[in-house]
Amino acid sequence: MCGASPRGRMFTVPKRFPPEFKRDVVTVARRGDLTIPEVAADFDVSPESVRRWMRQADIDDGVKDGLTSAEQAEVVQLRRDKRRLEMENEILRRAAAYFARDALPK
Repeated sequence: MCGASPRGRMFTVPKRFPPEFKRDVVTVARRGDLTIPEVAADFDVSPESVRRWMRQADIDDGVKDGLTSAEQAEVVQLRRDKRRLEMENEILRRAAAYFARDALPK
């Protein structure tokens, strides 16, 4: 997939792979029959994607320390909620200032 940036330059949008696909790729890579570049070529993904998925799977399985996928998703959701609440507060602040200005004696 390709897209255009605001300045008119073309860029590639990364593909989104379903979790089941990633899990299958990690399972094949962990077996050790093939190298990571061979696994990546078989599944038509980049070797770095396979490495990244393997690192995340190690974290999700508790082998390594770090944020699990569920924790990362929760952080993303909390940041979105925080941003939305900040925008709502700003709207309410501006509305209160607007109506307070009309309430002042003339």
